[in-house]
Amino acid sequence: MTLDPHFDDAHSAGEARRAAREGIGVALATSAYGISFGALAVASGLDVWQTCVMSLLMFTGGSQFAFVGVVGAGGLAAAPAAIASAALLGVRNVAYGMRMSPVIGSGFWRRAAAAHFTIDESTAVSLAQRTQHARTIGFWVTGIGIYVGWNLSTLAGALLGDVLGDPRAYGLDAAAAAAFLALLWPRLRHRQPIVVGIAAAVIATLLTPVLMPGLPVIIAATVAIVVGWLNWLGTPEDAEIRAEWDEPEDVAEREGLP
Repeated sequence: MTLDPHFDDAHSAGEARRAAREGIGVALATSAYGISFGALAVASGLDVWQTCVMSLLMFTGGSQFAFVGVVGAGGLAAAPAAIASAALLGVRNVAYGMRMSPVIGSGFWRRAAAAHFTIDESTAVSLAQRTQHARTIGFWVTGIGIYVGWNLSTLAGALLGDVLGDPRAYGLDAAAAAAFLALLWPRLRHRQPIVVGIAAAVIATLLTPVLMPGLPVIIAATVAIVVGWLNWLGTPEDAEIRAEWDEPEDVAEREGLP
């Protein structure tokens, strides 16, 4: 298939339909583990109303799981660490927003709405497309689809939380970690990300028994950010990955997130 962004109308329509199908598929798969969030949030001490409001307003699964996980482990005293952990994970969406800005286009209300739907999955599906129109379709279908599905499954999980009992007995506490591992795995192609991932995991594991819940994750993430920012252990291939941020809009991105 050609990488020429100037397709004929029929080809362009086909690309848009494919983007929509991919978006719907990702939305269905991602929304499913909202049930685990709802159940875990209730088990951590939140009520159904608080759990649903968090999904409606925060809408970033990793940050939500981080928050309820820290609160569940450390109680109210761990709330500052829970907020910091959730905020740290949410920072990645700022980077996604910068990359998605050319796709979204101009207009205050359009950008304001897009900000709420700019998440891992909507960014990945959008940037996997080869035309501007298909990228736009992929972003909105994925983002809105996940938003609706995630909130419905959160409600279902919260309502079923008491019925299910301990969510860990069903492995629901591992759903978020598995999802993030699936997003991370394709990026582990070079020395630097592999070493950073291992080092961050070791640091978090060693500090978990001695620090307040949430702090080990923050420290491990800080180490990873410093290593990445300074490009320690970096290779020419890592520099090429950074250069992806400067790619033209019409270059296909099928190697993962930028």
